[in-house]
Amino acid sequence: MRRTALSLVLAPAAVALALAAPARADVPETVAKVILPGYAGFARATQDLATTAATDCTPEALRAPWNAAFDAWLGVQHVHIGPAEEEGRALAIAFWPDPKNIGGRQTEAMLQGADPALVTPEGAAQLSVAARGLFGLERLLYGDASDTNPAYACALRRALAADLARMAQTIEAGWKDGFAETVLSAGTPGNTTYLSAAEARQALFTQLIAGLEFDADTRIGRPLGSFDHPRPERAEARASGRSLRDVALSLKALRAFAGALVQGIGPIPATEAAFDRAEALAAKLNDPVFAGVADPGKRLKVEILQQAIKATRESAEAEIGALLGVRSGFNSADGD
Repeated sequence: MRRTALSLVLAPAAVALALAAPARADVPETVAKVILPGYAGFARATQDLATTAATDCTPEALRAPWNAAFDAWLGVQHVHIGPAEEEGRALAIAFWPDPKNIGGRQTEAMLQGADPALVTPEGAAQLSVAARGLFGLERLLYGDASDTNPAYACALRRALAADLARMAQTIEAGWKDGFAETVLSAGTPGNTTYLSAAEARQALFTQLIAGLEFDADTRIGRPLGSFDHPRPERAEARASGRSLRDVALSLKALRAFAGALVQGIGPIPATEAAFDRAEALAAKLNDPVFAGVADPGKRLKVEILQQAIKATRESAEAEIGALLGVRSGFNSADGD
């Protein structure tokens, strides 16, 4: 028998709160159908990665599950509230941008030092956030630094994969076992995190706007640099060749997030049209790592994609903000 999405992913107390919610479904819909399934998928993908690493920690064996884990992360990376932010987990999962290459230098130092204490899940958890997570693994799967000490690099991949899976499971459990209820019970007595339902709506709306800003200003803006000084080497996940893929998957996730936020409230034709255009441009752009930013003709296509994402952000801020009753003028990078 088919069960509802809420009964599949929420703890009993949170289910009761969701069912008792008013007719508008924005917050319960977003939590139950987007955030919780997203973190569950990330937990499964990272566990698959860790399980593979336990038996075969070679780059050839780990690249596919690592990419699957990165794909899953992009479904929830924009949700910077609650368990993901506690103890710096989001940073440890994806420390980027890293303009000073701190992670690269630390990885090289670890490979040279070959400290056995670091190649355990406990040791990996104590590393700098710059050396852990998806980007720590990317350097060990696609870079050449590990050639100097292949055996230690293999053990380090195994430890980092286990650490990543642990963080993903902790975040998922944190949402299911407490934070989902905190969001759904906004405005009830005893909830000191969200003093009203409007605060919870604004917190979620902020994640949407900040996610679109990050795509335009950082994922695309960093490699664009300036016309006179393009910086293609700054593209996200350049070594693994997935810079454009990250933008495309993020747009897909943010679109689902936006749709959940307005479920049962009203249509968002301008925002939908803007997402249509941005996603179509990303699909047509044959430039996996934004290398074309250094070529004036190809650069224009990347700039047009950036402008389309910025237009999506503007449409969402105006259209969805009005439907949710969110005040304008807040700093979306604040997360609240």
